[in-house]
Formats: sequence, C-alpha cells, structure tokens
Amino acid sequence: MIHKTAIIHRDAEVPQDCDIGPYCVLGAGVVLGAGCRLHSHVVLEGPTRIGKGNQFFPFCSVGQKTQDLKYRSEPTHLIIGDQNVFREFVTVNRATGKGDKTVVGSHNTVLAYSHIAHDCVLGNHIVMSNCGTLAGHVTVEDHAVIGGLTAVHQFCRIGKMAITGGCSKVVQDVPPFMMADGNPAEVRTINKVGLERNGVSEAGQKHLRAAFKLLYRESGLNIGDAVAKIRKEIPDCPEIAHLCNFVDKSERGISR
Repeated sequence: MIHKTAIIHRDAEVPQDCDIGPYCVLGAGVVLGAGCRLHSHVVLEGPTRIGKGNQFFPFCSVGQKTQDLKYRSEPTHLIIGDQNVFREFVTVNRATGKGDKTVVGSHNTVLAYSHIAHDCVLGNHIVMSNCGTLAGHVTVEDHAVIGGLTAVHQFCRIGKMAITGGCSKVVQDVPPFMMADGNPAEVRTINKVGLERNGVSEAGQKHLRAAFKLLYRESGLNIGDAVAKIRKEIPDCPEIAHLCNFVDKSERGISR
C-alpha cells in the first residue's frame, strides 16, 4: 500500500502492511513498525525508529534534525512507540548530542501544529492539544494533558496526570496530579477530572487534596518542609509517594 507518488529511500524499512499515502517522503534510517499509516504529504527523516500502528496525518515533519544551534551533524535519534496519533503539521525533532535520543512513548495523541523539540522524553497516554509546544529536554509523564497553545520551557517536567490550561506559559515543573494555568503557569488545584478518568480512588484523591493544601495553601512552609509534613501526616499511597518523589527531584522548582 505505497502510493506511486511516495518517495522512499532505499535504506528505509517499511513493512508490507504499512499504508504510505500520496507525496510522502521517507529518508534514510527511517524504520517503520507494522501497521503504520501515513495519510499524505508526511515527511519522516532518520535515524528514526517508529513502533507499530502509528498514524501520521498530512504535513507532519518527524525526525528532522534538532533546531538546537549547538548541533554539529552528530548522529542523533528519535524513538517512537506504538499506537500514537500525530495530527496535521506536527513536528518532532531528533536529539542534539551524539548518540542521544528524543523519545515518544505509546498511545499518545499529538494534535495539530504541536511541536516536540530535541531530547524531550514523553511517556504514554499523553494528549497534546493544538499548538502545544515543548522546548528541548522537556519530560512529560504518563496521562498528562498539555492544553492548547501551552508553551513549556526547556528542562521542565510535566507530572503524571497533570493538566495545563490553554495558553499557559510553563517555566517550572508542574507536579503530578495537579492543574496549572496562567502566564506564568500557577498550580490551581488537583486535576480531579483526570484523576477520576484514570481510576484514582476516592481515598487517593482525598490524600492529594490534603497534600495540595500543604504545598500551596499552608503559610510559613517552604517546599522541603511541606513535603516532609506530607510524608508525616498524610497516609502513604502510590499517588502521594509519586508526588513527593517528583518534588524532591525538581531542579527548576515547582510551579506555585
């Protein structure tokens, strides 16, 4: 299922059950998994390894070299998992440093005009709404939602099941399970809808509300004190453990 107008480099690997639409271009070093579909006018460059069942809509440009001005043509990589959807005009760049990788996990939905820059690491079941933009070295954990027109600064992290509001400017880490919005983004409350959709128990949600109050509403506590108080006063559960570990490892600080 390769359209006669498609151009495929002899060093690209395309399984027989892939569907390559009109005017697509696959460069050297592109490796497609089984069942991928390129609708039309899609450009894939390598070295890029793509898993099974991914869909690329018209005018995606995936695997192009980094936009980092430090890049000096070293061999870098892009790794994409399974069952992702990349909508129109999405761009995903390879890493910058020799042998480094940009990584996109599985079951993600990346909507039109979104950008994933060099050295980003994305988990699974993430939604990036239209025009979401990730600068270099950004990490996005599982089940996070990036709101439309959100811009995320270099080296920031978006935690598990977190959500950013539309047009947010993220300059510090957004802790897991939280909702952030604004310019610059501030954490407003827990992501109740996201927690419910992902099966977090009522007890877990209750503990996260208590942790939110200690992190964001308790006067006189710095971040370290708040985390220590959370660990001491709130019953342990997977969500609380993940939240505390995420905050402990923050290098840019968390959005307040």
